[in-house]
Amino acid sequence: MKTVFATTIALASFVACLGCGGDGGGGSDPGTTSPDIGPLADAIQPDDVAFEGVEPDSTTPEDVPAEASDPGPAEVVNPRCKAGMSWKAGTPAFKEATAEWGLDDTGALAIRVSAVDFDGDGRPDLFVRLNGTAGDDFADGGKRVSWLLRNEGGRFVDVTKSSNIRATRAATDATKGHGGEVVAFADVDNAGDLDAYIGLAYDAKTTTGETSEIYLNKGDGTFELGPENSALRVKQPQWDSPAGASFTDFDRDGNVDLWVAQYADANGALQDHLYRNDGTGVYTDVTKAQGLETGMWMLIGFLNQAKGHSLAWGSTACDLNGDGNPELLAASYGRAPNHLWQNGGPAAGFVYSNRSVASGYAFDDRKDWSDNESARCWCKLHPTDTGCEGVPAPTGIVCTKDSDAFRWDHANDREPWRLGGNSATTVCGDVNNDGHMDLLTGEIVHWDVGSSSDPAELMVNTGEPDVRFSRPGNDVTGLARTHTRPDWNEGIMTGALLDFDNDGRLDVYWGDSDYPGSFGLLYHQDAPGHFVPVPKDVGIDHHRSHGVTVADFDRDGDLDVVVGHSFARCSGDTSADSKCYETQRVRLFENVIGSDGNFVELTLEGGAGTNRAAIGARVSLVADGLTQTREIDGGHGHYGTQDDLTVHFGLGASCAANATIRWPDAALTTQTFQVLAGYRYKVVQGQAPVVIE
Repeated sequence: MKTVFATTIALASFVACLGCGGDGGGGSDPGTTSPDIGPLADAIQPDDVAFEGVEPDSTTPEDVPAEASDPGPAEVVNPRCKAGMSWKAGTPAFKEATAEWGLDDTGALAIRVSAVDFDGDGRPDLFVRLNGTAGDDFADGGKRVSWLLRNEGGRFVDVTKSSNIRATRAATDATKGHGGEVVAFADVDNAGDLDAYIGLAYDAKTTTGETSEIYLNKGDGTFELGPENSALRVKQPQWDSPAGASFTDFDRDGNVDLWVAQYADANGALQDHLYRNDGTGVYTDVTKAQGLETGMWMLIGFLNQAKGHSLAWGSTACDLNGDGNPELLAASYGRAPNHLWQNGGPAAGFVYSNRSVASGYAFDDRKDWSDNESARCWCKLHPTDTGCEGVPAPTGIVCTKDSDAFRWDHANDREPWRLGGNSATTVCGDVNNDGHMDLLTGEIVHWDVGSSSDPAELMVNTGEPDVRFSRPGNDVTGLARTHTRPDWNEGIMTGALLDFDNDGRLDVYWGDSDYPGSFGLLYHQDAPGHFVPVPKDVGIDHHRSHGVTVADFDRDGDLDVVVGHSFARCSGDTSADSKCYETQRVRLFENVIGSDGNFVELTLEGGAGTNRAAIGARVSLVADGLTQTREIDGGHGHYGTQDDLTVHFGLGASCAANATIRWPDAALTTQTFQVLAGYRYKVVQGQAPVVIE
């Protein structure tokens, strides 16, 4: 592994203790933005840091004496350190700021939401859209289904049509826009700006011939259609029904590749696909060559090993065993097994192995189906069938005929492959700060199906070379949900990990949607791996919350949340606290607590041999004995979501931190430097970090 040493900040040991009074608890004074530094005040300048550059080093760390890699002293900046704090019960954390940000004026409606700085001005923008395959009609009075919203510093403006991100190959009418709801962003051609993949379920019955597409950013806030000869532009006979897309450089060649998880067509589940990028936006299908091929749903033993097609409802790509090579995940709907593919690395030609069942991701160990109401009904009517002896009668449904067992196939549903969950979004993140990426899952669960249906929960990475997770359970982690109605349903299809109070621990937001009584669920991590709910009146009050993305939209040093809203199953729900809103307008909840704490934000740019957007780069931050780890996300989740590529760290009471970046190039080059609380840094690979405003 090659290492590049970057600069350290002068007076680091002094600055590290400034403004750090208190223990990070919620009761302490948040402090001031400029602590009293006594006689050294003249040495601390309020101007931005002007670092000396650091040239990349091709030698190994042991070959480089420490003094040889010292770039010299850096100009010092004025500390912006506060006492730090952590959320306490009753403290307001968010307020709705939808109208203030002009989102009502845009008319934007959303189920799918992504945060991305598409124009490179340092402000996170939004790309929000409704579900379905329809394209935009930009004519006066035409139906809109997507909105690219530029952040103009406190206000969003609709630039969808002018940006050309809905350009179509087929339509001759300029008012018609390309369809597709699955979206992910990365720098496909390493040109220094973010391009987009838009996934569209291909339908041979239509006359438009529209397919999934790459949209190349022209660098002026507009897009153009990518290469026509790309394999991801799938047409008959190989159907395309994308349900998730994740950019990832699986072979670390510096060109960002694409993992597309597939749902189904009329004939059943489809093959998921991995596409290799040649650096120009031309993608080649390498699914089979990289060991990712699956099969049709036929033999039960085959399906129990998670070797059938995934029936995906979401995708994820992240490095789960810390070896620098990204794993690929497909979360499956219909209680089919989730898929986890482990990257074999360069020695194995980056060929993947199926670790779905062995890792514990395919399904959990809860296999007792006897509390399923439909299964109980079946056994009541067929008491001599295999496994029915001793199964109680149903208590919550009428059972007089076979059709009453509407959720049960006795021949198949007792098998492990049918005892998983209805999985949607899986989010990667180091939740317990042990350096290993854990998983936060999202699941639909119904009251009548019993305990065998996997719930939305935290899966803890055991840190082994062969990826494996434990499931401590929601009662242990504090993520258990209380249901107030006997016919409850959980529609947790989207979720996010974010440190909303800047205390150095990731918190949880789940979008619970589609069903009466459902609303967004916010949890605060109050101890490693343990959470407490944040009530709606001080957290995020949003009914049927479907779709979520997080970013520091107002650049005040804390993470804000944008959510969408589903209109599914609205009829009949008149409850004031969960009924559908009048429209599906996108909503923004502004963080009102995190700016009282300390933070650092880093925007990365890959150099030679690394994809320019640094997708897959791993950033570790050490402050006050606590290590936090983030990876740059290339898109994840249910029909495409993405958080801002700028990584955000809460620092608690710390005023400075040591940062290490492991770049996703062939050598897994690392770069270390020190950062100060209260600043945003731009880090170009091989160069010292620069403060940006």
